[in-house]
Amino acid sequence: MKKICLIVFLWFFCTMAPVHGADNMKAFPPAEEGMVRYVLQLPEQTDEADIKVELIVGKTVLADEDNRYFFGGKIVSENIQGWGFTLYKVTDLGPMAGTLMASDPSAPKVNRFVSLGGDPYLIRYNSRLPIVVYVPKGVEVHYRLWHADTDDKAMKNG
Repeated sequence: MKKICLIVFLWFFCTMAPVHGADNMKAFPPAEEGMVRYVLQLPEQTDEADIKVELIVGKTVLADEDNRYFFGGKIVSENIQGWGFTLYKVTDLGPMAGTLMASDPSAPKVNRFVSLGGDPYLIRYNSRLPIVVYVPKGVEVHYRLWHADTDDKAMKNG
């Protein structure tokens, strides 16, 4: 009897797990007019508390190699009512700004990915839920993983 219960439980768990992941996307609305929805499903890790995900939103533009550039704007997190999930949104990519170093006017322009200015936008790693980001058309979403050092260090007093 225990074997039958175990088999039924395993069958139910294995068939419902993929469906549950697909159901999570029902919480996230489709992209509005003029917007694009990016979805990132992270693989399961052994210690997800030691990992952060940096969202990097920007655009590939033609620019010189000498200056540093950034876009105005910010990533805003919103809670989806009734689900408890978070979505991330950039409604407007502001003007591009940068340093004003003199560069050779005859130097060719190159394609460069220019991101939002400001501090890195870090969120916790969670393989059970997708990371969903809405941005205007033509804007790209990149990401980078940050891993914590497994050894903590003691501070000295005084």
